[in-house]
Amino acid sequence: MSEPTTFVGMDVHKQDIAVAMLLPEGAAPLEWRVVNEPTAVNRLARKLQREGGGSVHCVYEAGPCGYALHRQLQKHGLTCDVVAPSMIPIRPGEKIKTDRRDARKLAELARGQLLTVVRPPTEDEEAVRDLCRGRDDARLDLMRARHRLSKFLLRRGRVYGTGSSRAWSQAHRWWLGTQAFERTAERVMFEDYMLAVEQAAARRHSLELHLEDIAHESRYAESVGWLRCFRGIDTITAITLLAELHDFRRFRTPSQLMAYLGLVPSEYSSGPRQRRGGITHTGNRHVRRLLMETAWHYRHKPHVSEALARRRHGQPEAMIALADKAQLRLCRRYRRMERRGKHANKIVVAVARELVGYVWAALTPVAQRTVTTQ
Repeated sequence: MSEPTTFVGMDVHKQDIAVAMLLPEGAAPLEWRVVNEPTAVNRLARKLQREGGGSVHCVYEAGPCGYALHRQLQKHGLTCDVVAPSMIPIRPGEKIKTDRRDARKLAELARGQLLTVVRPPTEDEEAVRDLCRGRDDARLDLMRARHRLSKFLLRRGRVYGTGSSRAWSQAHRWWLGTQAFERTAERVMFEDYMLAVEQAAARRHSLELHLEDIAHESRYAESVGWLRCFRGIDTITAITLLAELHDFRRFRTPSQLMAYLGLVPSEYSSGPRQRRGGITHTGNRHVRRLLMETAWHYRHKPHVSEALARRRHGQPEAMIALADKAQLRLCRRYRRMERRGKHANKIVVAVARELVGYVWAALTPVAQRTVTTQ
């Protein structure tokens, strides 16, 4: 006979936690609030163990409070799941939302096994993921600083566009150094904008060096090497993919990974009418952006550059063959859709979705066993 289970729903906020406990033999849930700080959570865990009556199963939504509560409850021996907020069932006629109702709803849905559980990263995995996101923040700060400087110069009629040199190339930086201003206010602002660009660039470079060091660690080195065999994926992109997804074994098929990354079309069909829209944009937006940036590389004809050949040096032949297969297939797909008159952005989304399948094949345990035996 199975042991009775007590289900506990928690609506977690920065200041406090709304708790609803459904006992195995009770009809109405027991509800109360606790302060969201470690000592109070320890008391909550002991109370749940004392009054639960059998095994205790806790659930709360993933959110800005992270996984600290999950880890603290697990240290007390309690089962705690973090669920995806976007996958929680919603009644169409439900128009009242409170913390108490949300906690009770989570407990009831957990008892009915209607919640989608997310796999929390370990503390080490979360640390690397935060470093990757910090590097992305520095990239955005650098882009904004450059835009502010270029728009400042544009308002004064100073536009760099001679020859074939790109913006922020060595020639462009030399051109910036030749700019002079008569008014003190303009000179001060120009120097301030330049300083902001240099500081943001230094921040990004420093974080990238730390990520490259982590990519050479034993837990990441092999997988990073495999991903770098693909066209358009270098060290920073590879370590970010691994840090954001952190466990490819939870995706049993590439279609599951595609859906998780929000790269599958949305659909609203009823009866004889079928309506498909744009991609769902659910899941991890950081990985989705990286894959779309990588997909742009496949608009060019298949080619192994010197840099790609260096990245592939010493890697298993099976992985290189998989990367070559991806390059040929994705380039054909890009050009076929281009001939059909599809917009370039739609083509890139389709290529990125198919690229997910190759990345999944490279990092799943089955592919790893095949490569290891080479």
